[in-house]
Amino acid sequence: MTTPIATEEVLLPYEWPGSYFIGEEEIENVTKVLLARSPYRYYGHDLQHFADKVEDFYRKRLGRKYATLVNSGTGALSVAMAAADVGPGDEVLMPGYFWVACVSAVVRAGGIPRLVEIDDTFTMDPDDLERKISPRTKAVLLVHMSGACGDVERIVEICRKHSVLLIEDTAQANGASFRGKPLGSFGDMAIYSFQYNKNVTAGEGGLVVCDKDELGNRVFAYHDVGYARNAAGRVDPHGPVQSWGQCVHMSELSAALLYAQVQKLDLITGTMRARNQRLYAGLSKIPGAKPRRIIDPAGDSGPFVIMTWPSGEICAKMVELTRAAGVRPGPDGIGNIRMTDWGMHIYYHNISLVEKHGVNSAGRPWSDPLNEWARDISYAKGALPRMDDLIERSNLITVPPQLSEQTCDRIIEIFHEAAAKVGLK
Repeated sequence: MTTPIATEEVLLPYEWPGSYFIGEEEIENVTKVLLARSPYRYYGHDLQHFADKVEDFYRKRLGRKYATLVNSGTGALSVAMAAADVGPGDEVLMPGYFWVACVSAVVRAGGIPRLVEIDDTFTMDPDDLERKISPRTKAVLLVHMSGACGDVERIVEICRKHSVLLIEDTAQANGASFRGKPLGSFGDMAIYSFQYNKNVTAGEGGLVVCDKDELGNRVFAYHDVGYARNAAGRVDPHGPVQSWGQCVHMSELSAALLYAQVQKLDLITGTMRARNQRLYAGLSKIPGAKPRRIIDPAGDSGPFVIMTWPSGEICAKMVELTRAAGVRPGPDGIGNIRMTDWGMHIYYHNISLVEKHGVNSAGRPWSDPLNEWARDISYAKGALPRMDDLIERSNLITVPPQLSEQTCDRIIEIFHEAAAKVGLK
């Protein structure tokens, strides 16, 4: 197992959880695929069936009927939007705290992204969601950001009430749950990511899960060449789907690495959760500091701590002082930052969204006549005032599994010292 950088200046290991657990099991699995000369999942000299095994793992873990591996979380989102039949004239509601791929999947499908406020769980605000659902709403994309969910049960209820498809984005919350039920098992569909920053990693990779036969067939078709497959595993042009696929399969090499990683998912998330709760317990004692509201702490997968401060100025100073005292990873990591610096996770940092750049020179989807109703939608800063305020006043700390209890205690101590310097006593 990799050891984090050990210097007095670097208190935080890098924020790449699964990477610390890459070991002999991953090497052995990948070697099997190479020796079998069969890196493609659907045929080869001697298939090792690692992709099948990973899909079986998630079907069983989530209680889902269908699970389809793809080559990335972005690919998973694109396949899910295609399976949901998102296109011109449709809107997809999503929180303004996301990753850019959430928006790009909708835009490439020809639909319009519609932003919803977040609340102090840092996930979708159910009240704003219900206000914004309209006859044009084709789907709700519920993004479980930063390792935990918000009021997922209420959001499920709202979607059912309005007969709107619910898609969970569980990319940052693999291994998380809500009151004992795994995230990714609530929506009509759910997607996962296995990119390098995620709780378990294949370097890159994704997954789409669902239960309904219609969605399962469409997911398979769109991740493949546009058709479902028959009982013999052959592409069936006369089957239930005839469309255009994206050929975003996961390779057997990636699946071999991933199959070893998912066996360690509970160990990785359990370790992060313990460190996460230790940090929250210590940092919450600072006067004026407010931790992210987590409805079910036992279900948090643990990779991030979010603290909200009385003002943006205090937040900026806390980050400055604590980073100067060593609460940061090495030069290639992020770690302890003010959330306004959290890049394309924040809606107004996405220039292509704010300026409504199309997927080609025609300017679609915003120039599409079927999307004329979306002409006046704004994505500029100010579109989500409650989120803007929270982001201005909050900082985010990554919590990799290599973080020791002693380091957690030193981080807490440094934050208390910084708080005293800015007058939080």
